[in-house]
Parts: sequence; structure tokens; C-alpha cells
Amino acid sequence: MTKGKVYLVGAGPGDPKLITVYGMECIQQADVILYDRLVNDELLKYAKADAELIFCGKQPGKHQIIQEQIHELLIEKATNGKTVTRLKGGDPCIFGRVGEEAEVLAVNGIPYEIVPGITSGIAAPAYAGIPVTHRDYASSFAIVTGHSRAEKEQDQLNWQALAGIDTIAFYMGIGNLNYICTSLIEHGKNPHTKAAIIQWGTTQEQKTVTGTLKNIEDRALEAGITHPAIVLVGDVVGVREKIRWFQEGEGKQVVGMGRE
Repeated sequence: MTKGKVYLVGAGPGDPKLITVYGMECIQQADVILYDRLVNDELLKYAKADAELIFCGKQPGKHQIIQEQIHELLIEKATNGKTVTRLKGGDPCIFGRVGEEAEVLAVNGIPYEIVPGITSGIAAPAYAGIPVTHRDYASSFAIVTGHSRAEKEQDQLNWQALAGIDTIAFYMGIGNLNYICTSLIEHGKNPHTKAAIIQWGTTQEQKTVTGTLKNIEDRALEAGITHPAIVLVGDVVGVREKIRWFQEGEGKQVVGMGRE
């Protein structure tokens, strides 16, 4: 039997309209779709009527299907001649384990493509009225995992270097918010540096809280912020007061000619 092909696709940050044209084509043509928890269910409505949909969602501390099982499914379905779309939230190359999955496919001789998507670390701030770069405030930008903890040896983040970056987006950082803020301050970041947390960015459930490194943890707690959320650190957060355009909680624009 002729082997199928696997498309490792970024579904975008949450708003289904933000998927790429090619990403949508991969959904429409797939025989099998393996999708993650943060993929908007609206996108699955574009799948073929007979497409097999397999949920591979992962929550903090809870994995529906472990990574090795996902590898096995990709190999099995493609080996059986299926066109497989592995649908991941955001961009598959940013904390999406696409490198591991592509390597497994390559070792097993299965054709594949990587289809980039819009990542939440840029899109969620944009919907909150915060450009991650700005000529007056930010000429450097970093994307960082928020999983690292002080008590774990695998925390290999260079906090000294990060403290010198103008804008930092921490993914999956809510559970480590205290450690993130404390580490940046201890390594030279001004405690009054502006910060924001954006929950469910680009969706109708989007909620944004702002503050500083010194008080953002308290503000997040008061607002009831939970996963999934982006933690953004940098004085460019202050631009939000001038250019915010997205009405949170209703999925509508504030001003301008954007979304309806």
C-alpha cells in the first residue's frame, strides 16, 4: 500500500479566522485529524464528513494521550495510506513538539510537511492592543517557556540575558508566575517594568490584566486568571491604553475597521 502523508499544521491562536489558507486546506483534505486541546472546535467543522477525528489534548498535569502514543498513531495512519493532519494550537514549531514528531516520521520514511501558524505570543498581545515591538519601547523580543522552576535542574533559562530583552512572552507560565517575576527582578529587571497576562487570547473569552512585575501576580489572582494564558513582560504593554481595539468578552472591535 502506498504510504500516506502527514501535515504538521499550526491552527493559530484561537480565533478560527486566523488559520492560514494552507492550514485550512490541510483540514479539508485530511482523512485523519489528530488535534490538540487549544485548537478551536470550529475548525473541525471544515473536515470531511468521513474524516476520523482524534483528540490528543494535554492539560497541565493531565495528558489525554502521551506523546509516544501520538507518534504511533501518526505512523499507523500514514502507513495505512491516510492523509493525516496533526493540528496544533498556535505555531507547531513553538513549544508544539513538531521537531519530535517530524523526526519520528522521517525515521519511518513517512512523507510530511510542516505548515506554520500564527503563534499566541504575538497574536494574543496584538488582540490586547500590545505590539510586541515598538520603535519607542521595544527593539528586542523573546519567546520563552514558562514551565521552568527553581527546584528543577532542567531550568536552563539564562535569566540574566532575558532581563535585558525589551519584550518577553512566557508561554504556559501562570503556574510559575511568582518565579518568573522574581527571577527577572533578581537578575536586573526593574520591578516597575510593565506586564500583562492575556487569557484565551483572540477568542470571545479573552481577558487581559495589566500591572508591573511587582504586582502582576496579585492582579492575576484577583481577576481569576488561569490557563491558557500568555505572560507578557515589557514597557510596550503601556501602549495598550492608546491602541486597544478588541472588546473583550464579546469578540468585537472597539474602534476601526477590524473584526465584527
